[in-house]
Amino acid sequence: MPNYRNPAVAGMFYPSEENELQQSIQALLDKVPEKKHEQPQAIIVPHAGYIYSGMTAAHAYKLLQSYRKTIKRVVVLGPSHHVALKGLAVPSCDSFMTPLGNIPLDVDEIVQLSEFPQIITSDMAHEHEHSLEVQLPFLQTVLDEFKLIPIVVGQSSAASTSMIIEKYLKEPTDLVVISTDLSHFLDYEHALQKDRKTNQNILKKQGEALDFDDACGRMPVIGMLYAAVLHNLNVELLDLRNSGDTAGDKQRVVGYGAWSISHVEH
Repeated sequence: MPNYRNPAVAGMFYPSEENELQQSIQALLDKVPEKKHEQPQAIIVPHAGYIYSGMTAAHAYKLLQSYRKTIKRVVVLGPSHHVALKGLAVPSCDSFMTPLGNIPLDVDEIVQLSEFPQIITSDMAHEHEHSLEVQLPFLQTVLDEFKLIPIVVGQSSAASTSMIIEKYLKEPTDLVVISTDLSHFLDYEHALQKDRKTNQNILKKQGEALDFDDACGRMPVIGMLYAAVLHNLNVELLDLRNSGDTAGDKQRVVGYGAWSISHVEH
């Protein structure tokens, strides 16, 4: 019997038809200027519908194309929108499906992760969660074959989240993806102010300065920044905008940012 997770938000957050999805992602990537960049060990990207946040996400995913043959394992961490959760949840299945095909999970590594006390197994946490899912078609487009470790983050300390992230910041074959949106439902000008402050805290790696309403993926972001401090990683802003800049009105907007996190060049 197949043991996979079906997509939950195809046709809502992104196109459900394969060719249309490929074309929409490629169109977003094509709008991002080419630039030389050291290989990211991690990226922070938004998770709204592609018409709203896809352009911001594309700024991060564009960087990965140069390393499409290098990166073989991707760990995606995002917040839980539907299930009250303590700790970090991995699924029990062995693959995730998208309209672009099947992504195998790194089942052996997930079994090893399950030995950490902060890791739980919960298919319910993953079943309807979009924060991880919307990243997958981008990853399938910019990378060759890779294995996936999907983690939904609930209530968790910076140190316990960071402990998991740190395992995947050393090898060039690994990539960490942190999924978060920024401010929610402020008017355009107030959102700009709030998101600029959040950006400064992220660039300074000051995760403890992030408030609950600064970012819905605050917990994985804080864990990532904690690890970035420990390992002297460089954080760079790639794009910052909100839904008022893309496909929404300016009365109630959601903020989006993309950052690259990489080893400091010597």
